[in-house]
Amino acid sequence: MTPPRNAIGSRAARRGRARPRARIAISLGDPSGIGAEVTAAALAALGAEIAPLVFGDPRLFARDLAGSLPVVEAGAPLPPGGALVATTRLPAAAARPGRPAQQGGAAQLAFLEGAFEAVRRGDAAALCTAPVSKAQVARALPGFVGHTEWLEARCGVKRSVMMLAGSRLRVALATNHVALRQLRRALTVERIVETLAVTHRALVADLGIRRPRLALAALNPHAGEEGAFGDEEERLLRPALARAASLGFPAAGPLPADSVFFRAALGEFDAVVALYHDQGLIPVKLLDAVGGDPAVNVTLGLPIVRTSPDHGVAYDIAGKGKADPASMIAALRLAARIAKTREGRHAPPRR
Repeated sequence: MTPPRNAIGSRAARRGRARPRARIAISLGDPSGIGAEVTAAALAALGAEIAPLVFGDPRLFARDLAGSLPVVEAGAPLPPGGALVATTRLPAAAARPGRPAQQGGAAQLAFLEGAFEAVRRGDAAALCTAPVSKAQVARALPGFVGHTEWLEARCGVKRSVMMLAGSRLRVALATNHVALRQLRRALTVERIVETLAVTHRALVADLGIRRPRLALAALNPHAGEEGAFGDEEERLLRPALARAASLGFPAAGPLPADSVFFRAALGEFDAVVALYHDQGLIPVKLLDAVGGDPAVNVTLGLPIVRTSPDHGVAYDIAGKGKADPASMIAALRLAARIAKTREGRHAPPRR
């Protein structure tokens, strides 16, 4: 029988071997969105579970995080444990809840740069990103389409995968922010195989699932109905599944999208690979909204650990005390969990 958690903690303390808290770098996201308030609420709820290293602006700290952590300037030595790192100095008009300003895009990018570099230097074990406005950041960095693509480029990896992970359903995306009219060009056998491979490896290495049960969602109704509703299943998906299986990354499918997600939510699969953004995110967010199962955005295939809540900047409720921190809490917990798993995997064997 597993002993109660307090007994485990007491035993570890008596032995003097209590595990250190994972240090998580957090970028506060859009200064006019809900990033700072959900971060503040999440840190209050988590207490001593993690050691936060929060990158943002002093105005946001004063508004939502005042007094909870020591404030240091960007580039200054970091104190042990948690800290708030001031990366910009915004005027009051650029940090008003629900009212995005021109300076907001560059500020969001500065928060992200600071937090990312902290992880890359080894000052933090994982990165957790509060929501950004892609349109705002793109004004400061033309071509920016999202955290996932930015991190993929900065880490120099050939392929990363966006996965939304809840307690009942995990969904990885073969394509991220792609217009539907461009989807047929974006979907290739190689891309689908890479998505299956990256997802399989991450489920094993980061989440400890020894033999992942993957499913691939079909593109067309009824998985194409033997070609009656499209040829992508026969032309792309089945060849991709065969190649992935030959490389050691088997998956079921292609399975109709109107059933594969609830089958996974009922426990038949460990994760589903969806072919485009809304195909995969609608079922995940529905479970969050009506089932109380907050999901976390995880970037698979990176050399660093990165998570994020599964919601946006929510200008309409920013600063009104209505933002739910559940997804941010889950994102921070999962970041700490993956960081500790990776740390344990790379630790030298005990003598």
